Amino acid sequence: MGFEEKQAVIDYLDGGGWLTEFKKTREFEQKISEFIKSNYVSVVNNGTSSLVIALMALDIGIGDEVIVPDFTMIASSNAIVLAGAKPVLVDIDPTNLCLDLEKAEEAITPKTKAIMYVSINGRSHDMNNVLALAKKYNLFVIEDAAQALGSTFSGKSLGTFGDIGSISFSAPKIITTGQGGALFTDNSDLFRKIALIRDFGRPKSGVDYHEVIGFNAKFTDLQAVIGIEQMKKLPWRVQRKKEIYKIYFDCLSDVGSLIFINTNLKETSPWFIDVLVETKRAELISFLNERGIGSRVFYPSIHTQPPYSWVKGDFPKSDAVSQQGLWLPSSSFLSDDTVLFICNVIKDFFKN
Repeated sequence: MGFEEKQAVIDYLDGGGWLTEFKKTREFEQKISEFIKSNYVSVVNNGTSSLVIALMALDIGIGDEVIVPDFTMIASSNAIVLAGAKPVLVDIDPTNLCLDLEKAEEAITPKTKAIMYVSINGRSHDMNNVLALAKKYNLFVIEDAAQALGSTFSGKSLGTFGDIGSISFSAPKIITTGQGGALFTDNSDLFRKIALIRDFGRPKSGVDYHEVIGFNAKFTDLQAVIGIEQMKKLPWRVQRKKEIYKIYFDCLSDVGSLIFINTNLKETSPWFIDVLVETKRAELISFLNERGIGSRVFYPSIHTQPPYSWVKGDFPKSDAVSQQGLWLPSSSFLSDDTVLFICNVIKDFFKN
């Protein structure tokens, strides 16, 4: 948060603006729409809600199955459970950490209604292949692009290929409103259903007539004025993330124990700087921490989490990535010198 966000909040409050969603929320949605080039955008209270609403808008619920990667933030699979459907966990492709499309096809059953495709850290497969797989089996595609704002495939924003896309504005994301998320689609009927569901199922706010089951997932204008200022900074942050990733890669790609996931910086804006540490990950984390450098291990495989103890099967790629993955300092505001310092500390660890 900078001066601009603070001043925007003060000006809005001084102007007697609504705390709930109103004109500034619609303005924020319009700016997102213009950036990602989607016809319809609806902002909601958080990214998890956005995924639940997407499933509900597609009438996916009890008795249905949804394909989802085993390696992702747990919100992806939780949203499927919260919508009443069954998540079918599938191993990942280690070249991009996204859903293994061949294994996804093997997991499709007559109960499968959708693929939840997670563009983890802004990466994806050829999205034409994802859509072709869904079309072959008459499945919906929900894009969990929570980490992919600013990333593209063939110049088109990730999240805009499927039936419904979703992004997140939680605090660690490339732009933030504290909490928040957004849904986007080019289908006017789906957009109307999203608008109903996010406001208790009613077609007009404040009028207690309800067409469908919904809940309160509305945004606030107070968040929107922050989001509008954040959107102005997004192009710079997208470019800065790429610059920081390149410094890390150039400095550390020859360190034998580190593996960088293939990243096309023309299209991918890495949310976090991610590496795989083949040996001594725990020791490296301690070494960095002792020198004032934070890091964070990757998400654990979903099937290893207590709520998913019922899941059967082997997920070797997901397990390996979870056990080796490490996120390095990734703030857009790191200076080049700071990134080089971090790289040299990592080199010292493996050299010794």
